[in-house]
Amino acid sequence: MPRLKDRYRTEVTSALHEEFKYDNPMEVPRLQKIVINIGMGEALQNAKALDAAVSDLTQIVGQKPVTTKARKSIATYKLREGNTIGVSVTLRGDRMWDFLDRLCNVALPRVRDFSGVSPDSFDGRGNYSLGLREQLMFPEIDYDKIDKVRGMSVTIVTTAKTDEEGRRLLYHLGVPFRRAGQQR
Repeated sequence: MPRLKDRYRTEVTSALHEEFKYDNPMEVPRLQKIVINIGMGEALQNAKALDAAVSDLTQIVGQKPVTTKARKSIATYKLREGNTIGVSVTLRGDRMWDFLDRLCNVALPRVRDFSGVSPDSFDGRGNYSLGLREQLMFPEIDYDKIDKVRGMSVTIVTTAKTDEEGRRLLYHLGVPFRRAGQQR
């Protein structure tokens, strides 16, 4: 069992149950899934960039991502419906817990001048989105083998009903939030 999942079951559920005074233990918010997405407009001109992104994401999460295709044609971007424009992977279960643990305790602290992630990036329903500027923060990625630095977005989907419940869940799980008034 992943150590973060064990911590959730032993410490976090009781802390949240006490904090929000839930009637039923099943009301305590939990993680549903984590979705990681790399958008790549450059894939239109360079097909090898897509293969590199698939390789990087596979190394980071340990699961093969799916390619995402454009739903609409946009003439200004020379984009046609059906063109491949990114890669995405959805993590659930043990892989989800392992990824969150590595993200919070290994990858984010490796970022230069890191002072915490924004506590304001919730969507109104308790889900949290985080943008990462480069894939190099993950120790699985070899600096010499990458062709280009790529950013990615990470969305943590929870069962929380409000942003405050989601924020407290992620705080107890060890997500390093920036303090109020602290700039990046």
